[in-house]
Amino acid sequence: MGQIILIIDDSSSIRLAVSEVLKEHGYDIVEAVDGRDGVNKLDGRKYHLIISDYNMPHLNGLEFVEECRKLQKYKFTPIIMLTTESDEQKKRIGKSFGVKIWLKKPFVTDVLLNTVSKIILP
Repeated sequence: MGQIILIIDDSSSIRLAVSEVLKEHGYDIVEAVDGRDGVNKLDGRKYHLIISDYNMPHLNGLEFVEECRKLQKYKFTPIIMLTTESDEQKKRIGKSFGVKIWLKKPFVTDVLLNTVSKIILP
């Protein structure tokens, strides 16, 4: 089994695009349709990385991160926020919650892959 990445985004086309790129490079993918579904997928599995959108129904990206960090097993799992959101205040809050990197949508494939490979060492 390869390294597992949880992708959380309410846009099925974004989930598909990110999943396809990462699967092509050997990563195993688990998808969640929003922040609440993302929390439900924190079921004890080992995730090497979580990639989350910011603007989602039920729980937004920061609310998801806040819930994620309450769980001992996921306290230090690296998180990338992949979003159209560029508000500096939200970025600061994200960083304080433990978001490692804030990537802009639409994503550039090479940038996404380079970022992921730097966070998840083989």
